[in-house]
Amino acid sequence: MSLLVVGLSHRSAPVSVLERASLNAGAQLKLLQDTVAAEPAAEAAVLATCNRIELYADVDKFHAGVAELSTLLAQHSGVGLEELTPYLYVHYEDRAVHHLFSVACGLDSMVVGEGQILGQIKDSLARAQDLHTAGRLLNDLFQQALRVGKRAHSETGIDRAGQSLVTFGLEQLSAGADVQQWARGKRALVIGAGSMSSLAAATLARAGVAEIVVANRTFERAERLARILSEGDDTDVLARAVPMDSVPGELTRADVAVSCTGATGLVLTADAVVASVQGRTGAPALEDAAGADTAVREAAVREAGETPLPGAGSAADENCPLDLSSVSSVPSGFSVMGEAAVAGMDAATLEQHGAWAAGGTAVDRTREAGRSGPEADTELIGALAATATRVGRIPERRRPEPVVEVPRPEPVLFLLDLAMPRDVDAAVHRLAGVRLVDIESLADASADAPMAADVDMVRRIVADEVTAFGAAQRAAHITPTVVALRSMAADVVAGEIARLEGRLPGLDDKHRAEITQTVKRVVDKLLHAPTVRVKQLAAEPGGAGYADALRTLFDLDQETVASVSRAENSTTEKNRGPA
Repeated sequence: MSLLVVGLSHRSAPVSVLERASLNAGAQLKLLQDTVAAEPAAEAAVLATCNRIELYADVDKFHAGVAELSTLLAQHSGVGLEELTPYLYVHYEDRAVHHLFSVACGLDSMVVGEGQILGQIKDSLARAQDLHTAGRLLNDLFQQALRVGKRAHSETGIDRAGQSLVTFGLEQLSAGADVQQWARGKRALVIGAGSMSSLAAATLARAGVAEIVVANRTFERAERLARILSEGDDTDVLARAVPMDSVPGELTRADVAVSCTGATGLVLTADAVVASVQGRTGAPALEDAAGADTAVREAAVREAGETPLPGAGSAADENCPLDLSSVSSVPSGFSVMGEAAVAGMDAATLEQHGAWAAGGTAVDRTREAGRSGPEADTELIGALAATATRVGRIPERRRPEPVVEVPRPEPVLFLLDLAMPRDVDAAVHRLAGVRLVDIESLADASADAPMAADVDMVRRIVADEVTAFGAAQRAAHITPTVVALRSMAADVVAGEIARLEGRLPGLDDKHRAEITQTVKRVVDKLLHAPTVRVKQLAAEPGGAGYADALRTLFDLDQETVASVSRAENSTTEKNRGPA
């Protein structure tokens, strides 16, 4: 059997795809059950977080396993297989181990070094254990991943390389300002009462917000979280719980809102946010500056000393595509509109245009052609047309118009959406007076985050642990064969001692015990060196074939070896438990 992982994350897929492929708790349980029921897989575990969905399995066939796991992910996520496939990644054997250990250390997180992933891995293992879909391999793998993650956080400064998604999100909301100074005195609304929402509420409380209102579909959970916040020794925040239908009113009074629920639809629509801002300020939350009145831009252009372009429909001659008289103030020849019009003319239109130009125009082009008159005008137009044909456009003859950006007003409402799929309508990004930070914007902000030297130390830890885990698994793979060999040797000794007693019935107990012990010592010494050496060889890469060789050489019964494996797995199941 071999370890295989198929999944997608923020590194392989856009947030829009992750959003649609997200799995709720029920879908995860069904996925686990269907995976172990499939032919290639014997064990299965699902790791589903806000920015990754991964299916781990112990399979006996690589290609069949990849096909089956990919199909199951598509079926249970609701995203078509053809659409999902380009975003899937596959890791096998040691690469799969390396991937999970890296995830456990926070190296593959959206915010490098964040520690929340350890709790999510622990929950994933517990879920697989409860459903009995995790056998020896996945139990060993996930428990070792937890130990590797804890080692990375205790032996290195990986915590300094990044922080929790909540902390990083609040830093983005504060636009680089000190979070504690930014949060002090603000009123916060937390929507949801799960682990991420609880962490956000606790972080806001420690940052110094004046009040936290918790809203949740199950009011009792909201009350419990509010009580924990109020009774905390390290904060003096005022916390209270409200039902979900109170969110619109509370949003009107809140300065910052954090949402992380398991809802499949939007919790806060753009209209709801607009209404809350209007209820707070008395003025509507308008669209962003991209839709500002063009009069503002024109006024800014006039202040900059530029001459505005002529209107598209201002031609003096209704048959002429250019308004030749209106461009007299442009010192460098045709306007941008005129050049574009010339670039689109065919030969016949150019000749007609030359006739119009010959009739007289206020545009002075003598410096361009070196002489005046209708011939000069016609030649200049012909040269422009030839240039357009050759390079596809007319060379720019004027300075580009300055782009005037209307400053965006300071936000009065800050929204942090940590849910996947999203809780807050993405259209809120375009609303003035509101700052929204969601999973997608967090991914963009963290893409170029610098890597600390501690990250390199963690990578070395991961590499060492992967090597050690692989050696231990390969050695464990041969253990049932070695146990079966020693069991066969013990049966041979017992048979020979029984035969000796039949031939020497007068043998007293003292001599019988001495002979038995001597025969056992001989057998143990003969088997010691080969079994120790075969374990060492099996622990090396490519050592899986030694178990088969041992079974062949000693003619071991395959069913005996399998029974030893089942007995060991049963013991592991009984003594299991997350690290």
